[in-house]
Amino acid sequence: MNVEDQSSTIAFLADPKTNGAHSSDIVKIETHISLVVLAGNRAFKLKRAVRLPYLDFSTADLRLSACVREVELNRRTAPTLYRNVRRITRKADGSLAFDGQGALVDAVVEMTRFDDRTLFDRLAAEGRLTTALLTATARTIARFHARAAVDHTRKGSAIIGDVISINQQAFAATRLFSRDAIASLGSAFHDALGNHLRVLDAREEAGKVRRCHGDLHLRNICLVDGAPTLFDCIEFDDAIATIDVLYDLAFLIMDLWHRGEKPGANLIFNRYLDESDENDGLSLLSLFMALRSAIRAHVIATQSDEAEEGDRERLGNEAKTYFELSKGLLAPTPARLVAIGGLSGTGKSTLAAAIADRIGPPPGARILSSDRIRKRLHGVPPEIRLPGEAYRAEISELVYAIQSEEAGAILRNGHAVIADAVFDRDADRKKIKQCAAAAGVPFVGLWLDAPMDTLLARVAARRGDPSDATTEIVRAQAARQYDRIDWTRVPTTGDLTVTAARIIEILSLDPPT
Repeated sequence: MNVEDQSSTIAFLADPKTNGAHSSDIVKIETHISLVVLAGNRAFKLKRAVRLPYLDFSTADLRLSACVREVELNRRTAPTLYRNVRRITRKADGSLAFDGQGALVDAVVEMTRFDDRTLFDRLAAEGRLTTALLTATARTIARFHARAAVDHTRKGSAIIGDVISINQQAFAATRLFSRDAIASLGSAFHDALGNHLRVLDAREEAGKVRRCHGDLHLRNICLVDGAPTLFDCIEFDDAIATIDVLYDLAFLIMDLWHRGEKPGANLIFNRYLDESDENDGLSLLSLFMALRSAIRAHVIATQSDEAEEGDRERLGNEAKTYFELSKGLLAPTPARLVAIGGLSGTGKSTLAAAIADRIGPPPGARILSSDRIRKRLHGVPPEIRLPGEAYRAEISELVYAIQSEEAGAILRNGHAVIADAVFDRDADRKKIKQCAAAAGVPFVGLWLDAPMDTLLARVAARRGDPSDATTEIVRAQAARQYDRIDWTRVPTTGDLTVTAARIIEILSLDPPT
């Protein structure tokens, strides 16, 4: 409910005399809990004078406290964006001023204005979320989570149980969805929660519940000096943002998934897992994504209820897409193991990335690449070349052993795996197949073939690739005999997009939409 008139504050912030900007360069952006005035190279973020079930900005003092907390928390990830907290005070003549001696009227967060063309929702809409950019984003989030404060106040299952309850209450307050539909979704969430109580609590005990961002979707990420930057975290309620790190990540993954950017969602997932040991929580991701989608559904449904006639149908339809996505994400999807082998240059990693989002539960398969495991063993980023001794036989045996061990653990947790390696030794092929048998999941082994000139050209063209293979290594690999390979052989001579479509047929996967 609105509890205070802020019209004079808004007029003050939008006045060129206040912000020093030309009137044509002043833009106002409104949300249900804030208003942002863009002026020149600055932005002023005002909390709306509202009291809602999950926040209270009803007084100037409360808004000032929220602004202070917002700057403090967001400087963890965006120190150059969050400049200061400005108190708005009343002068003796009744006019307003920044940081004066008069009575407190309001407060705002002063920010450095960034180019809104670098907002990630806009980059996604324009097809500009590149592999490199998504990789950098995943690494940024992983580093942030690694240093975020651990919290043991509540059990992991209690945190998710509260989210489910709040969602049910929020859905009941909307007019868009039927009681039966709401009850059915709520029942599915409670069933999923019951299946994951032990894992949720174990992760909290292991320190995986932290003071995270809390609102990590595409529109809350931008580029600052070319680097992905997380901003506008939840500041008004620590409980909402003190969550499992994978639940924090799930908002971004769900946002990409909903937009049809499923390969991008899977890429974020895999690059994050490369940085953080979260294999024990992979069975939770579909539930976490479904919760994030349900939250988006009831928030937009509420906006639809309050919208003008022209926007009501559009918002209602959008809310329904999130509701349906939430239901779909909760549907059980079996795990499986796909191994992709072949000489260097056959396109193993490219093809693994092309099909991963369609294998197993959302957001798709965990790709275990021997090249990335080897780099991790040596403590270097995937793009750094290793010396020849890093490829000694005993190290390669260790790499394949780690790959099999991690694959088995992930499969037992109910998630899918793609194992990406040369697999030129019969023992390694048998070992990875045994992982599937031990976990009781289906296995498919694919062996990729390509002519020598194709292999040499592809390897020679690589730049900043996790693989260190050279043309000499390819020739040495090709000199060996591979007659005993009983995996399904797939030629990769032409366009790898065509090859990916062929593999999708072999695996009986749904084609990309």
